[in-house]
Amino acid sequence: MNLSIFGFGALWSPWFFGFVMFVTFVFFWVTVFLPSRYGREALITRKQGVYFVVAMITLYAVKGSPVDLFGHIMFSAHMTQMAILYLIIPPLLIRSIPNALWMYVFQVKWLNKFFRFFTKPIMALLLFNVVFSVYHIPMIFDAVKISPSLHITYTIVLFMLAMFMWWPLWNTYSEEQQLTGIKKVGYIFASGVLLTPACALIIFADTPLYGTYSNFTMWTQAMALCVSEDALAGLNLTGPELFNTMPLVDDQQLGGVLMKIIQEVVYGIILAKIFFEWFRKETEKEGDPILSYDSNKLVEE
Repeated sequence: MNLSIFGFGALWSPWFFGFVMFVTFVFFWVTVFLPSRYGREALITRKQGVYFVVAMITLYAVKGSPVDLFGHIMFSAHMTQMAILYLIIPPLLIRSIPNALWMYVFQVKWLNKFFRFFTKPIMALLLFNVVFSVYHIPMIFDAVKISPSLHITYTIVLFMLAMFMWWPLWNTYSEEQQLTGIKKVGYIFASGVLLTPACALIIFADTPLYGTYSNFTMWTQAMALCVSEDALAGLNLTGPELFNTMPLVDDQQLGGVLMKIIQEVVYGIILAKIFFEWFRKETEKEGDPILSYDSNKLVEE
């Protein structure tokens, strides 16, 4: 059966699209257009602008496009959505927001204290991974999925915790560099280990864990998060199997595997970048010769 039966609003979330466009407009107004009005240079670089646009497009893709609706039908789509939302978008946003804006944030006393408390490396690491793991306890997962207020609250809180988790590892604000060198490598490995139990619970379960994907009543309640009740009432639905022929357990296990694979790929890319940056700085600090390419040959400077 085709997803188009749920209607344009459920598939493309016009209100969320409007929200993303508004946030994008405000960001570029503050960082580019407003400074230009006073004869000042833009606060962001071209690379930061690209990072922000990519983050916004990705955010809409996972929360406003048919991917969001599909995430209520297939657990594997839901886990892919979670991985992108919490492991890919936050580092893009952190690198896209200029240090000048971060400086204004840290000048607000209560925000400064709040931010510094929740971005302490151990605190940030534990909070995100614990809250993420608790979310996937079946009883809590189903309760959140069928309650609009709980779902919105949990999504926002988890996204903020993901930003806090990425901050010590990925920020470029000199006054907030909390981790350097080998500590960043250890931070990544610790994060990977802490997320493993939740993924293992899902991957090795031999029965469906979540009623919102296996129980018709709970599934329709969860679908009401993105499809109007009137539209659902007018459809002759029997369950997610109308759109997903994969057995529930296989879909569930695939979701756990995809979450872990995406995490490993993202962390691997970040780890490689951190390692080479750390190695370069250590080499420069020790005053070792630097090799550079001169026309057709390598010469030692």
